[in-house]
Amino acid sequence: MSSEKFLDKKTLKKLDEKLQFLISKDGLDRKTQDEVFDKSALKILEKLISNRILKILDFPISTGKEGNVFRGVTPEKKLVAVKIYRISTSTFKHITKYIIGDPRFNSIHLSKRDIIFAWTKKEYKNLERLKKFKINAPKPIISIKNVLVMQYIGYKNKPAPLLKDVKLDKPKQTFDIIIKSISDMYKKAGLVHGDLSSYNILMFKNKPYIIDLGPGVLIEHPNSHEFLKRDIYNIVYHFKKYKIKADEQKIYNKITNKKES
Repeated sequence: MSSEKFLDKKTLKKLDEKLQFLISKDGLDRKTQDEVFDKSALKILEKLISNRILKILDFPISTGKEGNVFRGVTPEKKLVAVKIYRISTSTFKHITKYIIGDPRFNSIHLSKRDIIFAWTKKEYKNLERLKKFKINAPKPIISIKNVLVMQYIGYKNKPAPLLKDVKLDKPKQTFDIIIKSISDMYKKAGLVHGDLSSYNILMFKNKPYIIDLGPGVLIEHPNSHEFLKRDIYNIVYHFKKYKIKADEQKIYNKITNKKES
C-alpha cells in the first residue's frame, strides 16, 4: 500500500493527473475515481483543507460497494479516516429500511442524494452515541454531506485488520467484549448496529472496534429487535470456528431483559 500523498491544497487543481498516477499503486481504478471524487466531494475536501481539519489524503484503506475509506493526515500530523460515500452508486436501495422508521430522519426526502446524506449523518450520530458511552468505535470528527471524518484505527504503516482476517489468541475474551459492546449499545446508547459481523469489526492491539455504523438504528425502530437478533447470530456464528458455544436466544434475552419462556 503506497504512502504517496495524492490530495493536498496545491494538488487539488491537478487531482485528475495525480489520481491517474496512483491507479497502479493503490488499485484505485478510473471508475472508482469518478464515482468517489466527483465535483461535490472535491468541494467538501477543499473545505476540510481550508478549515484545517484535513491536510492530505494518504492512501485508500478500504473500497466498498457504497463508498471508500482513505487515511488522512491533519495539519497537526494526526492520522484520521475519511469515508466518502458515492452518490452515483446504485447499491443504496437496501438502506431505506434502516432510515425509514428512525425518528431522527423523519423529514428527509427519499431522493438518492438525500438518502446518502442522511446515511452519512446517521453514521456520525451513531458514532457520537458510542463515544458518549465509551464503546470501542472510531470517534467522529465531522460529517459534511457524503463525507465523514473520524478517528483512524490502525498503525502508521497499515490500518487495523478486520476480525474476519485475524487469528485470535484469546477468542473467548474477544467474543465476550463484542457481546458486551452489543449489550452496551442497546442498554446504554439505545442503539442496535443492524449489520454487525466479522466484516465490520477491527482488531487493534487485541481490542475489537465496531465500525460501519451507518445501519445503526435506535431501539425504537420497528425492526431493531430483528436486527439485534441477526447481529448476535453473526457474531456467534463467526466464533464457532474457535469452538465457542453460545446460546443466541439467551444472549438476546439477557440484553433485552426478556424472561426465558
